[in-house]
Amino acid sequence: MRLLNCVLAILVAVVGFWLIWGTIAPVIVIGWGLVVGGFLWLKAKSITEIWAWATLLLGLESFAWPVVLMIQLKGPSETLPEAEMGTILSAIVLGLFSSVFWISFSYGLFKRAWRTDQPLSEEEPPRTSIPHSKKKKTV
Repeated sequence: MRLLNCVLAILVAVVGFWLIWGTIAPVIVIGWGLVVGGFLWLKAKSITEIWAWATLLLGLESFAWPVVLMIQLKGPSETLPEAEMGTILSAIVLGLFSSVFWISFSYGLFKRAWRTDQPLSEEEPPRTSIPHSKKKKTV
């Protein structure tokens, strides 16, 4: 089951990488998939951690998408046409919205994975309140 989830998470990260760069050599995309796959296989111990890392990568890719788009649309002139400015604005709004969503989602998955990784013996026993007896001061 861990292998299937690892393959699916690699697919998610590779599709996000491919969507950012658009026309890029397939060798680079396959190389990115191998790097992500090796990282997930070595670093993630559970299915929750696999998806936590995959959604974190997706959030970082979503954050990088508007920056890459601005670099790609940069032309020889100092001003951009109005259509390209609208494209950049849409990319910034959607990229930031989706990056915040995916990064916060991965944060929740990391909290869940780290909470369940701790053995039960390390937890504190429940505290019971013992009423203190009131002592009268004698003078």
